[in-house]
Amino acid sequence: MDKVTIITGVAAPLMKSNIDTDTIIRIDRLTQQARSELGHFALEALRYRQDGSKDLSCVLNQPAFRDAPILLAAENFGCGSSREGAVWALLASGLRCVIAESFGDIFYNNCFQNGLLPIRLAESDIRLLAGQSESGNVVSVDLTMQTVRSGPVELVFEIEPNRREAMLAEEIAQWQAQDRHNRPWIWRQ
Repeated sequence: MDKVTIITGVAAPLMKSNIDTDTIIRIDRLTQQARSELGHFALEALRYRQDGSKDLSCVLNQPAFRDAPILLAAENFGCGSSREGAVWALLASGLRCVIAESFGDIFYNNCFQNGLLPIRLAESDIRLLAGQSESGNVVSVDLTMQTVRSGPVELVFEIEPNRREAMLAEEIAQWQAQDRHNRPWIWRQ
């Protein structure tokens, strides 16, 4: 897990409710792909048509949002099965932060264990950020200050202190590197 301090970039406004872990990543992708290869398949049910071509109406396929490190979502993001691979897929796609009104409980916990920052904000605040992002403004998430900024908008969020400290700490990355060396079969890449 990489240390998280400030994440800055465009925020893709995927304002759909109840995006479950099955939508984030299909189970068969987890059994057939290495963790590092899951990014291409993240949210594929929304990003691709039945014939495999890109659905250009999906915000994640639009040039302005294609490489967004931040995802804006509606309520209950990551609900459904307890699939840690959903977090792996989002990270492999380049996302570092998901801002939503609420999250599935297990998904929320998995985010912290893997270095994907989940932020809870009110729907009206997320819509403000979506408007800023759609206007071309970048979004900056500062975990140290617990703020989200974009243009004239500045919002405050809360993360439990122990989780916040863990994401800010470099010791986790060091432990994971050592564990990867000691138990490589756990860290299949």
